[in-house]
Amino acid sequence: MGLTRNRPVSTTVMVVGTVDTLLDSVKWDDKGLAVAIAQNVDTGAILMQGFVNRDALATTISSRKATFYSRSRSMLWTKGETSRNFINVHDIFLDCDRDSVIYLGNPDGPTCHTGSETCYYTSVFDTLNSSQVEENKLALTTLYSLESTISLRKAEISGSQNLKSSWTKRLLQDQKLLCSKIREEADELCRTLEENEEKSRTASEMGDVLYHAMVLLALRSVRVEEVLQVLRQRFTQSGIAEKKSRKLQG
Repeated sequence: MGLTRNRPVSTTVMVVGTVDTLLDSVKWDDKGLAVAIAQNVDTGAILMQGFVNRDALATTISSRKATFYSRSRSMLWTKGETSRNFINVHDIFLDCDRDSVIYLGNPDGPTCHTGSETCYYTSVFDTLNSSQVEENKLALTTLYSLESTISLRKAEISGSQNLKSSWTKRLLQDQKLLCSKIREEADELCRTLEENEEKSRTASEMGDVLYHAMVLLALRSVRVEEVLQVLRQRFTQSGIAEKKSRKLQG
């Protein structure tokens, strides 16, 4: 019997025993530690890396707050206990060798003590290839790199840097054009199915839909992370039931 998602950890003796069995299966190093990585459940961003021992992992399982072991202070510490920027853990994963852990969670605020969203904001390649390293360049996945670029274009329009024209800026400044493009790209996506086009065409058209939809999100000041949170909350609900509830609310 293993841990199941969203199960209360302290409800029965059987569950506590299961946690002990799981902890026994971890390959702790000679100091009783394992590497622990905190990852944003919605964005996929790596937030931070630390170490855990048995007590830290057990505490995280029971509290659902990312807890680590401080090697310098020889004590447990919960991320956010001072800043209140907790990492709320939704799931925990062990790697195939069972010697490292991922805390998959949602942060309450910036994770890094510098105020950055994550502790990873220094690009090695930028450091090696440029005399001027861009500060606070986060290790973003493709989707969030695009969101960051769109946000930059939006800021350029309202700032003094509105010197170079771009398609993104044009869309941001013309809502009718933007909405017509979203409808057009969505129709072209559907046609790849209706006309049995190559899979590469479907991927290309979906890329167009995503890009234009994300420009609309930027205009509405809605982050992609908020959209993904909505999707995650629907995982445990029937799509039919969810649609009915929206009609009732309307």
